[in-house]
Amino acid sequence: MAESVNRLGEYLRARRELVRPEDVGLPAVGRRRVPGLRREELALLAGISSDYYLRLEQGRDRHPSEQVLDALARVLRLDDDATAHLHRLARPAPRRRQPRRPERVPAGIQQLVLSWTRNPAFVQSRYMDILFANPLAIALSPLARPGVNVVRALFLDPEIREAHGSEAATAGVVAGLRALVGPDVDDPPLAELVGELSVRSELFRRLWARHDVKPKAGAGMSTFQHPQIGPIELGYEKLAVTGTEGQLLVVCHAAPGSPAEQALALLSGLAADAGRDSLSGPGGDPGGGPESAPGAVGPRPSPDGWLRS
Repeated sequence: MAESVNRLGEYLRARRELVRPEDVGLPAVGRRRVPGLRREELALLAGISSDYYLRLEQGRDRHPSEQVLDALARVLRLDDDATAHLHRLARPAPRRRQPRRPERVPAGIQQLVLSWTRNPAFVQSRYMDILFANPLAIALSPLARPGVNVVRALFLDPEIREAHGSEAATAGVVAGLRALVGPDVDDPPLAELVGELSVRSELFRRLWARHDVKPKAGAGMSTFQHPQIGPIELGYEKLAVTGTEGQLLVVCHAAPGSPAEQALALLSGLAADAGRDSLSGPGGDPGGGPESAPGAVGPRPSPDGWLRS
């Protein structure tokens, strides 16, 4: 990472501006020219000198001790995930840039995903690009269609915005993206995505500037509002794909004997029928993979758990 980039200082400044004086026991009196805490207030509460804190924020000192970082995290009211992110910013791992190549899902993972006929499954990149999906996942949600970037769709696709435009969903996706990439925010693919969204979405620009970091849960429940079948409550698991740079395998599952299991069986039949119709109609390609597989039945459903968890 270039020495001129001051990720630690940017993070400290952003988080300092989000802490109100009353949050840390200071009286909120008088007129304040800056949002949040003043530098000297944060330094005093963390037990360090104002000059030293200023050097940290301006990037003139890049090697704070773990004790100093923990003290700053306490005053900034950071949770465990955000505190770990603060430590990573102060001690970023060296990263060698490799020529950018198309990201591919390992063949064995592709076969595994396609073998699940009753479990919606897809693989996403560390930038939340959908790389591979089985037909049932695509039938469940167009967000799972290969080629879709979940962050871009959430902020720029009007239908997705209408379905998922809550503050919790949008903030959660942005915080999850920061957690996936960690300190490496100058990675070219991410810089391209952030640059586009910052220009085209004021909401994204504001949320990205907060520097929130919140890893998405590795497991949970999500309710999908499917236009033809109705609500489908599914569990999901997120599994790291070893040997890749941050790919995640997401698998949905229904409780045995539940209405959701029956709904998935019905949805699987609809996806299979749509696939046969597509292959027999104009332009059908019997050799197409999940990228060409149909199954986006009806308008966009609402997988809240994928976004917020």
